[in-house]
Amino acid sequence: MGRAFEFRKERKLKRWGHMARTFTKLGKEITIAVKQGGPDVTGNPRLRALMAEARAEQMPKENIERAIKKATESKQGDFKEIIYEGFGPHGIAYLVEAATDNNTRTVANVRSYFNKCGGSLGTTGSVSFMFDRKCTFRVKEKEGVDLEELELELIDYGVEELFRQEEEDKDGNVTPVIVMYGDYSAYGQIQKYIEENGYELISGGFEQIPNVDLKDVTDEQRATLDKLIGMLEDDEDVTNVYTTMKPAEE
Repeated sequence: MGRAFEFRKERKLKRWGHMARTFTKLGKEITIAVKQGGPDVTGNPRLRALMAEARAEQMPKENIERAIKKATESKQGDFKEIIYEGFGPHGIAYLVEAATDNNTRTVANVRSYFNKCGGSLGTTGSVSFMFDRKCTFRVKEKEGVDLEELELELIDYGVEELFRQEEEDKDGNVTPVIVMYGDYSAYGQIQKYIEENGYELISGGFEQIPNVDLKDVTDEQRATLDKLIGMLEDDEDVTNVYTTMKPAEE
């Protein structure tokens, strides 16, 4: 297994524990996707993937419709995707993705979280070079599929890493899922393969994968670093938080 697999283990989504936050994040991403590519899912692959994820998360239909409406109403402020970079305590790098209609508010909040935890917000480029932006897809595993053969076939479409994991929903049902990672630019062709070959798409998006050796920390240090992650993730404007902290041993 490669770096993305190890990274994914640490970032198993707390899918049913933070449902309201998940809906807020998806709503903003749907609004941005509609603004960028229009409301027609046929010609907007990013929106198609987000709609699949919204269904998988059991996001209410009215929430989805509200997010699409926001994108078409001129009186609504535009959400901008912004990346903040900084260092937490103990030399751990943080990359924080946000979708905000008020950067002044968001950057002030993010800076305060870093300061409260003994870290500091950095300048553009101070941390981003430690991460590679990858596209990622989750699809339901088809019966009888050979993962090695599938991976060999998908290499031509830009997939760099592929692995299987089991995911549990809020009712305790376990589903075998295939996770794919590829270069950022390969998003469209990978999604096209998935759709044309009968795989059920659960989600499609982008993640920042550390390209440096992850730093090991003590339990005490991890508690402080996790506190900063929690404060950032609880902010409504923040969509994702990535770090160079080594995953905890299971």
